[in-house]
Amino acid sequence: MVDEQLWSTGDIAQRLKISTERARQLSHRAGFPAHVQQARHIRLWRAADVEAWISEHRPGRAVQEDPGPAQDIGSE
Repeated sequence: MVDEQLWSTGDIAQRLKISTERARQLSHRAGFPAHVQQARHIRLWRAADVEAWISEHRPGRAVQEDPGPAQDIGSE
């Protein structure tokens, strides 16, 4: 079994650099991934699901691929 990283609204807030209240509001929007676990008042989402949502709905905050080492074009 593969361990999945699960995020709370606090984790989502930290990832998006927003308040936890704003993350909670986003989590109630249509189209936001469904939470996969809940313990009392804490809901948890798969990090991969949230990252996919971020890529689609907040592309400016999506994780960028590492372009590799910078190349100095002017030194040829």
